[in-house]
Amino acid sequence: MIVIYISVFLFFMAISTMLFLRINPVFGGKANKSQIAQYEKTGNYQNGQFQNQIPTEMHVQGAKLMREMMKNDVERKPKTNILTKKISKEAIDSLDNSLTHILWFGHSALLLKINGKLLLIDPMLEPSPSPVSFVGTKRFSKELPISAEELPNIDAILISHDHYDHLDYQTILSLKAKTKRFYVPIGVDNHLKRWGISPDKIEILQWYQETWFDSLQFIFTPSQHFSGRGSDRNATLWGGWIIKHKETAIYFSGDGGYGPHFKEIGEKYGPFQLAFIECGQYNHQWQAIHMLPEESVQAAIDAKAQYMMPVHWGAFTLALHGWTEPIEKATTKAKELNMPIISPEIGRIFTIKEPMEEFAQWWK
Repeated sequence: MIVIYISVFLFFMAISTMLFLRINPVFGGKANKSQIAQYEKTGNYQNGQFQNQIPTEMHVQGAKLMREMMKNDVERKPKTNILTKKISKEAIDSLDNSLTHILWFGHSALLLKINGKLLLIDPMLEPSPSPVSFVGTKRFSKELPISAEELPNIDAILISHDHYDHLDYQTILSLKAKTKRFYVPIGVDNHLKRWGISPDKIEILQWYQETWFDSLQFIFTPSQHFSGRGSDRNATLWGGWIIKHKETAIYFSGDGGYGPHFKEIGEKYGPFQLAFIECGQYNHQWQAIHMLPEESVQAAIDAKAQYMMPVHWGAFTLALHGWTEPIEKATTKAKELNMPIISPEIGRIFTIKEPMEEFAQWWK
């Protein structure tokens, strides 16, 4: 009888999980047969999944990983709440339209004002990067510089891939009515459409595809990563973004491991005045899909960046390293390789110029 009870319990748990994944909108939408037929023509979609440019393997050792996870490492998150610089809608509106201004929310979320246009990149603005709000790591800062609801109207949102720490359901719901356009990798459009965003507001891009938004040029670039929400893995594409306007050129790497694509991007589109390079949530066991800090610096050099700004750190604990380790290791390596590096406080508005402003090591 005990075996029967356990079997029935496991059966109902499996059914409940399947229904939760299917019914809950946070997991987004799925491609239909017609879309998949189009994916297969892209050249990097095989056996029902998108592929990286080169074979990518992780070397996760379950027992070793479990031992590392069990360690009570107090350095994985700050001892106290990180205070953020606050900014108002009016202050953002009043920024000089002839300059390029940037605000970092922590992790990979960025607000850019270029030629008077307001852009958001990977705006994950909720307390936890999880499909269930009460599960998972919590943001290091109790307050954001400005909430999604308080933001001015947004001209365009650019998404690098569909992981929860980059594409957030609640944030998109808060922003969808005030956002003119969404630029996303192939497949991510299905998530947005399920969340009530009109298809005519969404533009879908493949690697190295270029498009224009008024005076701004957007280019979607490769990265060495993966995608997935719920039970689907690699059903949508991933990558980074280039934003150009006249003499301004900015590169956002997206998530990923170090690879030859950085030199390829630099040769095709560089140099860049500023590159936002992933630098955090890494481990030697998954180095192929999340760079080590030293590799992040080399990636910026390969991409022909004049300055680099490490992102994908400073907001959440999603790996096993100390929370300041990414910026400290990147800073050390950047000095060794003569790569100018900046790291403003969360919420600090700064302007792209030459030379770039120097920032205090606020994390200390």
